[in-house]
Amino acid sequence: MEAPEARALADRIRQSVGTAVVGRSEAVETVLTGLVADGHLLLEDLPGLGKTLLARSFALALGLGFQRIQFTADLLPHDITGGEVLDPSKGEFRFRPGPLFSNVLLADEINRAPPKVQSALLEAMQEYQVTSERTTYPLPRPFLVLATENPLELEGTYPLPEAQVDRFLLRLKVGYPESEEERTILARRRARTDDRVDAPKVADLATFRAMQLAVETVELDPSIAGYIVDLVRATREDSRSEVGASPRGSLALQKLARARALLQGRDFVVPDDVKHLAQPALAHRIVVKPEPWIRGVRGEAIVQAALEGTTVPKARAAVTAAASAAKPFSAPPRSPR
Repeated sequence: MEAPEARALADRIRQSVGTAVVGRSEAVETVLTGLVADGHLLLEDLPGLGKTLLARSFALALGLGFQRIQFTADLLPHDITGGEVLDPSKGEFRFRPGPLFSNVLLADEINRAPPKVQSALLEAMQEYQVTSERTTYPLPRPFLVLATENPLELEGTYPLPEAQVDRFLLRLKVGYPESEEERTILARRRARTDDRVDAPKVADLATFRAMQLAVETVELDPSIAGYIVDLVRATREDSRSEVGASPRGSLALQKLARARALLQGRDFVVPDDVKHLAQPALAHRIVVKPEPWIRGVRGEAIVQAALEGTTVPKARAAVTAAASAAKPFSAPPRSPR
């Protein structure tokens, strides 16, 4: 898939999701970028803000299979992976797939699941497979986890291991709608006369998979790769960091920057792509020391300090050549300030 085709498809996806999700343009754009980059997303926000609707709308618009799991403290691994059941007709056991066998999985309140369930989910997220009774079953591709986490309720929850948090390509907050957007939500509900709202299908699995693979064709200049490395290293060297972003964070930021460039119709990355996605890609990978944490310092502050203290690369010859060779619709890279 070429960049112009990817941009046109992205516009149709945004419009389709917009029929169900009012406003939240920044969240919609970030989720779309994460999905196209073939990554798992952690939605950390309060209940009732449309996280489930957002995940389901993307699955419908993209023509992907969708499953939702409500995580609870009594959940068992086979409840999500599936397990061996007896087939009376053949007198033997066969594997019955669980809800993990889908393209888009909404893991609702993921931090309520006990460690054994988290372990099974971690294998699925990292290895794209499920193990049952010593047999491994591959998951369908794409396999994308959109997990929600309530940041306020702590009773009956299990903190996510750092290893699992690091597997999420990005973390974002949906946020409250604006006043006018909330009025639109109410007006649409009255006009619909039904609680259910469906986003129209504008793609299919093969088309979306081609869009994901097109990310690998997006050029990234070595100077921008160096900029990503410098940003990530700055999070490790910050005196407030117990643990900075890992090399997996560098890879995530590179992948997201290439996906954002593709969605904007470019076949090359500019520094703005990196800066725009640094917070959602890196902040959740940082462990803040106890004293700064008590003072209110979070990973976002450390990433912001890294952005402010790292020199932005100038457009080098490779980027300039890519800009001049781009199609007419493509905007040239901005001059960094």
